[in-house]
Amino acid sequence: MSFSDLFDSGFKKRNESHFASIVRVAMADGIITDEEKAFLDRLARKLDISELDYNAILKDYNSHPINPPVSYDERLERLYDLVRMVLVDDIHGEPEDLLLKKIAVGLGFHAVNVKYIIDKASTLISNEADLDTFVDAIKNMNR
Repeated sequence: MSFSDLFDSGFKKRNESHFASIVRVAMADGIITDEEKAFLDRLARKLDISELDYNAILKDYNSHPINPPVSYDERLERLYDLVRMVLVDDIHGEPEDLLLKKIAVGLGFHAVNVKYIIDKASTLISNEADLDTFVDAIKNMNR
């Protein structure tokens, strides 16, 4: 096995773990709505999750290890990517808010603050903020 195969395998496993974590968040209330399912379908394609792996993860998402972001900056980067994905999709209104709140809590943001974080994140993404602007604005939103 070559070095690039090891890297590709590690990257693939991280994507699968990340996807399983999002499925776990979507299942937090016991159901995956049609909007969440459509989002998961698109996310799986973007993360290059095979149909076989996708079905296995949906069937037994708890068997995949959680790969939580360790640092606050990593959580913000994942939040940035995921909010962009949700806002680009045709998920609007209450389903969008619910999905974003679930994702934010799943990333480790405190449930008390999640509404404010999602509101700010959505506004920043809607205004086409880049990652650096996004991270700075979220970090300094209470100032």
